[in-house]
Amino acid sequence: MLDLGRQPACDYFPAVDDPGPDPEYPLQMWLCSHCGLAQLLDDPTVPAEPRGTEPAALVAQAAKAVARTAAAGLLPAGARVAEYGSPHGGSWLGLLAGRGLRPASAAAQADVVLDCFGMMHAADQADAVAGRARRVAPGGVLLLQYHSLDAIIGQGQWNALRHGHYAYYSATALTAMLAAAGFSPRTAWTFELYGGTVLLAARRDADGPGGPDETVGALLAAETAAGVTDPDVLAGLQQDMRAGAGALRDWLARQAAAGRTVLGYGAASRAVALLQTAGVDRELLAAVADASPAKHGRRMPGTAIPVISPAELITRHPDEVAVFVADLMAEVRAAYPEIEAGGGRWADADALGAQQASSSTRSRARQRPRVGPMLPTGRPSSSDISA
Repeated sequence: MLDLGRQPACDYFPAVDDPGPDPEYPLQMWLCSHCGLAQLLDDPTVPAEPRGTEPAALVAQAAKAVARTAAAGLLPAGARVAEYGSPHGGSWLGLLAGRGLRPASAAAQADVVLDCFGMMHAADQADAVAGRARRVAPGGVLLLQYHSLDAIIGQGQWNALRHGHYAYYSATALTAMLAAAGFSPRTAWTFELYGGTVLLAARRDADGPGGPDETVGALLAAETAAGVTDPDVLAGLQQDMRAGAGALRDWLARQAAAGRTVLGYGAASRAVALLQTAGVDRELLAAVADASPAKHGRRMPGTAIPVISPAELITRHPDEVAVFVADLMAEVRAAYPEIEAGGGRWADADALGAQQASSSTRSRARQRPRVGPMLPTGRPSSSDISA
């Protein structure tokens, strides 16, 4: 459905003086015709990403998700909780402890089993679902949080595909996967994080009557309308890739021709394929800043662009800063006011190709509104996330 060609491992950040060449591997998405799950076709890479810094948007979203789940009565005080976290960091255990929940012992059953962006990293998806389902105690709840395939399609987020991320979920696919484990979705919440994040609550069918509520029904209906299991719809991401990568390179070339200094922000795994596909090098983008000290002194794989600290970003006085994670926009503007005070601007790198993609003639089941191509000084982007 989506073929990004040969790409460096998205979590491989060599030392800045490592001359390369960096190993490259095929990066492709395919769609299971049986369950409707979009999946990474193959991954020969070995995870090795330096530990990142948890974005404020992720922290804020976790607090909202816990509050909504508690309001639904799914987080009773004294309940045991088991968490399957993401290797990229972030945990809800502190928030849950504040509501009186206590961690379950290793491998023991729990009243609440939580997976927050963790299951997508499992190569064997059937085993991952079954293992989490087994941990749920009788009468308990399984909470699965994921970046929605509906959002990926609707917003042209082709670079969500990356090595180490084996699955790209829809409520439609998860309903089928959960059924194989004897579970059914009961309710769900949606958040703006990553352009569309879903928290799905499921229970064991044997625990008693009760089916999906109206929120799950609405999710499934929206996904049917969007065509999340339609190969032709997913294939449209290939055109989004060409439009997005081309627009980024064209924009950087225009800035260079005008004598404007451009740096990046956010040495994230999703930026790796974008920069590689766009053919961006140090001549067009001199460096990418990142808040994680573990990435300083390293470089982006494939493109050899150095990763620098935010302090160095400020001292270089860039005219433009391309932000490679839209969820960071509000955070970085607040944290580094020196950029705009010095006449610089923040630009959403993902939005640069939005107009080309939305104006294409390819058939899609649904097109969502796209953000504008630039973030003018003093005006927040419509992709800013406060969830």
